Amino acid sequence: METVLKRDSWVTIPKPQANARLRLFCLPFAGGNSTAFRNWPDYLPETMEVAAVEIPGHGSRLAEDTIRRLIPLVKAIAEGIDPYLDRPFAFFGHSMGSLLSFELAHYLRLKKGVEPVHLFFSGRGAPHLPAREEPIHGLPQAEFVQHIRNYNGTPKEVLEHQELMDILIPILRADFEVCETYQYFPKPPFNCPITAFGGLQDPSTTKDDLQGWKKHTSGAFNLRMFPGDHFYLLEAQTTLVHTIARDILAHFQLND
Repeated sequence: METVLKRDSWVTIPKPQANARLRLFCLPFAGGNSTAFRNWPDYLPETMEVAAVEIPGHGSRLAEDTIRRLIPLVKAIAEGIDPYLDRPFAFFGHSMGSLLSFELAHYLRLKKGVEPVHLFFSGRGAPHLPAREEPIHGLPQAEFVQHIRNYNGTPKEVLEHQELMDILIPILRADFEVCETYQYFPKPPFNCPITAFGGLQDPSTTKDDLQGWKKHTSGAFNLRMFPGDHFYLLEAQTTLVHTIARDILAHFQLND
């Protein structure tokens, strides 16, 4: 029997697991939406449930206004996912999603007294490190699009389809603005384990950048690199999700 997708405005659960012991929240990369994680349940045990976060102006919420600053967005996400914090949870975020996950986890600890059992940060260096690249969200259209091409995460068919680009570019500009206007302020480290992921051929995020995430936990830390560039996760999806499950199980007991 096929499982029916469960969706509200903030959270999409591609494959509901009534007996799941842990919920894995997945935070989007710039320009991305919940559909990026629709196949992830295929590679996880039934004790883990994927909950993909849909932010305003993206995916099924395309008609809504985007939010262009990180902290207001984090506060909105925290309220949106509150009904789903009824069991242990972990966060995975890629690129922009890493920043969202980091600040969201701190906000939930401060305001709601809950903390993830594991944090997974992908494709972005630790937040206390200086940015490697100049801001691009305000660049003229041609220059902005060229930078997007260089990230190699947008399909060629989309880049060559003007109507689709007319929709996508304002979303990407908003998301880059979220990241490029973010300011880091020191915070106490998390108690939970952190795993950092990256692509071996990603010029925007080096191994040293990813190693910096170790500073943000008093628990275990792992750094795992995959073949590929900034969007290595599109090609390494199966291995990546299996690795996430393995790392969670190394530190968290899912069975009674």
